[in-house]
Amino acid sequence: MLSITKYAAIDIGSNAIRLLIANVIEQPGYPTLFRKNALVRVPIRLGEDVFINGEISEVNQGRMIDAMKAFRLLMNAHQVVKYRACATSAMRDASNGFAFAKAVKKETSIAIDIIDGVEEAAIIATTDLKTFIKEDRTYLYVDVGGGSTELTIYHMGKIVASKSFKIGTVRLLNDLVASEDWDLFKKWIVEHTLVYPHIDLIGSGGNINKVFKLSSKKPGKTLSFLYLTQLYKELNEMSYEERIVKLSLNPDRADVIIPAIRIYLQAMKTSKGKQIIVPKIGLSDGIIRRLYQVTS
Repeated sequence: MLSITKYAAIDIGSNAIRLLIANVIEQPGYPTLFRKNALVRVPIRLGEDVFINGEISEVNQGRMIDAMKAFRLLMNAHQVVKYRACATSAMRDASNGFAFAKAVKKETSIAIDIIDGVEEAAIIATTDLKTFIKEDRTYLYVDVGGGSTELTIYHMGKIVASKSFKIGTVRLLNDLVASEDWDLFKKWIVEHTLVYPHIDLIGSGGNINKVFKLSSKKPGKTLSFLYLTQLYKELNEMSYEERIVKLSLNPDRADVIIPAIRIYLQAMKTSKGKQIIVPKIGLSDGIIRRLYQVTS
């Protein structure tokens, strides 16, 4: 007999917060299916507070609580049976991050888990990512966020190395990434990819998903280093307003997309990878899978 339940994931990032509600479909004798039912994104950009001033401002605390109250109401309306809220770089680095998480729980009854980069990478690894990974190939997985970038090496279908770097789109926009940070980023990639003769990249995050959409390529196709380089040049030559009007980018995407491409290009150049796979998965998808694994 077919069974359908609803799970929710809240991803509290440095650029935006997202609510994903998914149908979990079970049928005896068949693999469990995970189908996206609703997705809401609110660009609060907590990282601009934290990376510049070290804490979340009162204004954005208020906006965040309003958003989380709305998320709670939406989860109730959808009859969500299980949820998890995870916060990454911005709340992790904020001096008032843990205190604010307590305030959110008091105001909205939503508990927030502030996770580190290692757990973030592990959660993402539970998604459909494995369907894109061939055991006879080596991959550098690059997940670019507003406050940090998570790098993971997959070899023979397994994770062999993983690290989080404080290089993100919001940090770059505010000139908060030092040359030493880039040096560590590149050094880690070289040290962990040098032994492999060929590297393919897998990219995740809202910006690379938007880049893939701009490319008009069919699902399953890859983006080349040459294409990303050319797009990076074209976007830099356009004004912020032109990116919004001509490319139909959201205002909160039109600025961060350029530093995001810069990060992906640096990862490709350093690893000598010539193409990047874009599976359109992320932390929210992994949270849903983890919830199912724990409760089933």
